[in-house]
Amino acid sequence: MTKREEYEKRSEELLEPIMEENQFELVDVEYVKEAGNWYLRAYVDKEGGITLDDCELVNRAWSDLMDREDFIPEAYILEVSSPGLGRQLKKEKDFKRSIGEKVDVKFYAGQKLPAGKNGKEILVKEITGILKGYTAETITLEIDFAEELELPRSAISTIKLAIDF
Repeated sequence: MTKREEYEKRSEELLEPIMEENQFELVDVEYVKEAGNWYLRAYVDKEGGITLDDCELVNRAWSDLMDREDFIPEAYILEVSSPGLGRQLKKEKDFKRSIGEKVDVKFYAGQKLPAGKNGKEILVKEITGILKGYTAETITLEIDFAEELELPRSAISTIKLAIDF
């Protein structure tokens, strides 16, 4: 387990009782370095949407626990946030909740995909479709130019809920 994974796991363990007590959902925890600063972020949600007051409540309780446990030696910025409209799908519960939803998929490298009935292939770096299914190895999308398309998860860099404006 990497240092990042350990910090995220321990943070999730500290956050779980706070989530249960307030009937919130812990969507994700990430420990990342951005612009020279380390950030420890928790993304939380609840039925009807998370508010700024909810985020502040979680931040205060979590900050107290982090000060007491003190398991991260580096300086970091603690943040609690909503996962946002275009939330990334990472965990099984994210995929399960998003079946039937429109998603944006980005690939690490261009993927050859069938382009309709003419049998030609196109090279794409991203695609949008309706999430129809998933396994540990694949996701299945319904897209405009093919009824269903099974994609290897190993080729996918990110999957996010699509935002329609």
